[in-house]
Amino acid sequence: MRRFRFAAVVRQAESGKAWAEKARRLEATGFDVLLVPDHLVGPRLAPFAAMTAAACATTRLRVGTLVAANDFRHPAVLAKESATLDLLSDGRLELGLGTGWMAADYIAAGLRLDPPGVRVSRLAEAVTVLKGLWGDAPFSFSGAHYRVDALDQQPKPVQRPHPRLLLGGGGPRMLGLAAREANVINLGMRVRADGTGPDGADGGLSAFLDKIDLVRTAAAGRYSDVELGTSIQQLGTERSRESWSAADSSPQRETPQVLLGTRRDVVDKLRHWRDTHDVSYYVLHHERDLDAFTPVVEELSGR
Repeated sequence: MRRFRFAAVVRQAESGKAWAEKARRLEATGFDVLLVPDHLVGPRLAPFAAMTAAACATTRLRVGTLVAANDFRHPAVLAKESATLDLLSDGRLELGLGTGWMAADYIAAGLRLDPPGVRVSRLAEAVTVLKGLWGDAPFSFSGAHYRVDALDQQPKPVQRPHPRLLLGGGGPRMLGLAAREANVINLGMRVRADGTGPDGADGGLSAFLDKIDLVRTAAAGRYSDVELGTSIQQLGTERSRESWSAADSSPQRETPQVLLGTRRDVVDKLRHWRDTHDVSYYVLHHERDLDAFTPVVEELSGR
């Protein structure tokens, strides 16, 4: 049976000291991973500098991205940055990788937002390049999107054959790629092609279960090595409705992305989804829910 693991997305802090304190709090309360998003707009720290600072402030806590946008960096650059961080953190990097999707990022930076199929194909090539460059020998690649010629980067990552790779998504092509290549899969709703947000037609219990079935089939012989996870979008406690997250959660209420009720209700729901559907990795999406969710993590982490 898969053990529970818990992560939290942390976006910003007013100082280096405050950022270090946030990282140490997660470590002390049983969280496994601190995750940093990757967007060009909005109040968010840059991921690699933030991950490095968090790793330096802790000893056990792993650090990662949810998720690094492939369109923002050539995979050779990302491979170098990731290997360096994995070395400096003593092997605590978990690299989350996605296509890049949010239209506001592309518009503000003057980048072209290609159709989803193009972005997923580019990401698939990037994963091949990353794994190749993390290997022991010089690596060459020639594809539709990237070309690498006998590149042998140093340093190599501490984790072998490479750092844990997380891919997230909701569409069938993205989930198929994740099933073939990722160590961790973060199940979510499909994003609209224009980059304006989640596709509401992809919500609900049935769609969520279909994604698990797709991953199970596409992963085939490696399914037992894949960690299934999802992001907690809304958390409710026994205190009051006002303590819940602000997001509209109604389409996802029957999924593990919405956890309403008492602490015991939440614990029981997570156990059900782990024991019945193999979903064992949970990402707290909103830092404002940290106080309410910490007792759940303390009870279930590593079990």
